[in-house]
Amino acid sequence: MSDATTTDLYEVTMAMSYLREGMTGPATFSLFVRDLPAERGFLVAAGLESALDHLSGLHVGPEDVDAFASALHRPPRDLRPLLGLEFTGDVRAVPEGRIVLAGEPLLEVTAPLPQAQLAETYVLNQLSHQTAVASKAARCVLAAAGRPVVDFSLRRTHGPQAGFQAARLGAMTGFAGTSNVAASTALGLTAVGTMAHSFVEAFATEEDAFRAFARSHPGPVTLLVDTYDTEEGVRVAARVLRELDHAARGPGSAVRLDSGDLGALAVRARSLLDDAGLPDVRIIASGGLDEYAVDELVRSGAPIDTYAVGTRVGVSADAPYLDSAYKLVEYDGRPVMKLSSAKVTAPGPKQVFRRPGCVDVIALADEQPPDGGMPLLETVMRGGRRTGARPTLDECRERFTADLEGLPPAARRIREPVAPRATASERLGALAARVRRRIEERTTEASARPRVPERIVSGPPGSVPR
Repeated sequence: MSDATTTDLYEVTMAMSYLREGMTGPATFSLFVRDLPAERGFLVAAGLESALDHLSGLHVGPEDVDAFASALHRPPRDLRPLLGLEFTGDVRAVPEGRIVLAGEPLLEVTAPLPQAQLAETYVLNQLSHQTAVASKAARCVLAAAGRPVVDFSLRRTHGPQAGFQAARLGAMTGFAGTSNVAASTALGLTAVGTMAHSFVEAFATEEDAFRAFARSHPGPVTLLVDTYDTEEGVRVAARVLRELDHAARGPGSAVRLDSGDLGALAVRARSLLDDAGLPDVRIIASGGLDEYAVDELVRSGAPIDTYAVGTRVGVSADAPYLDSAYKLVEYDGRPVMKLSSAKVTAPGPKQVFRRPGCVDVIALADEQPPDGGMPLLETVMRGGRRTGARPTLDECRERFTADLEGLPPAARRIREPVAPRATASERLGALAARVRRRIEERTTEASARPRVPERIVSGPPGSVPR
């Protein structure tokens, strides 16, 4: 089986129905986040590259057809119309690293209806998850106020792939390194890491553990000091580090605090290290940190040089999902919209124009930009193939940094941020009003007609109705 089967069953049933009805005209679907999670002043667009990888390789083969048939308890011949289905459409999207707001399309897919429908689950999964984690990581960088942040999330992310993505997204938003060896190797990131408490416990004394570690790793050396008594651990570490010559210790040696009152312990550790003549030895803090804890420590003036964030960031603990949606906005040239309570969608393919200060306008795709407005969505796939080279992490990071600098201060706050709100263009508003009227008129006409029972003729079990 291929990744084509990584989809919800209803995508398959809808695609089959479209094919049966001959509904293969061009359809545009828009992916957006309805509302930002609490305590979010912005989102960072992410996940596009893995979504494009999926679309460019999408192909329904014989094994996929068998899997669909098995899931539906139908003979494979009934699902044969899906055999050979590939993605041949176009994609317009916000490049990774750009800041986006509620209601703005992150991506729009235009393709024959069955293709665009079958792509929904995978694309929505990738953009939703990665945008959530990238946004969390970005807030950690803001909270650290220029101090390095590193990724320690792999052991508790929701699977190895999610851990790899967390390392990449951290790097995209400004992290200085990751503990994930696979990600550091594949992506050219700085690998970081120290030791676990088990290493210290395996030796007879803390000092024996530190000396053994220093012998195996000539420098820089980072020693975990809170296995037993943290202050005594710092004293022992200082003694071991001081006895190493400067070349062996190397620049960048550190002690790591992983538990307790990190602010108070950092103050005491700094004092002990300075008294020992080790002002160059840094202090790394870890242990359940996220942007809220980092912000408090930075504001308190804690002498922490590097923040290692893990679980809470890798799973975006306070906002583990986004209220994201992938909705049909046009089929075969006809703009469509959803009118469900609290889930109304806007019709038609769109563009987002950004003016200085993150003053955004959501417009129709063929509109001209307002004065000073720059379009966010770019064509990244045409005819099922990428239109350009895969962007580098440096390029994504540069986009993020530039957008972050233009974000209003209130949106950058860690606590009680105020998110900018995009507005709709006049043309988009007028189209929405026309489509709404059309739907309401047709609904009224349909409800006024006398109801005639529909006779459905079905064949034997497992057959396609005719």
